[in-house]
Amino acid sequence: MNVADKICEKARDLPEPLAREVLEFIKRIHAQQDICVEDMKKAQVPVMKRIWENKEDDVWNKF
Repeated sequence: MNVADKICEKARDLPEPLAREVLEFIKRIHAQQDICVEDMKKAQVPVMKRIWENKEDDVWNKF
């Protein structure tokens, strides 16, 4: 049994109000993960610009 299955199994035994809290917690984790991914993408831009916008490689931009 994997972790997700174990979580589902435990959640089935919870009273409805607690199950809702667990669901909201999972949603917050997913939202935070999405924010972290977007932050990482933004952090890469200045570094990658130096790679993408260098004159030595302009020849590749013609293709």
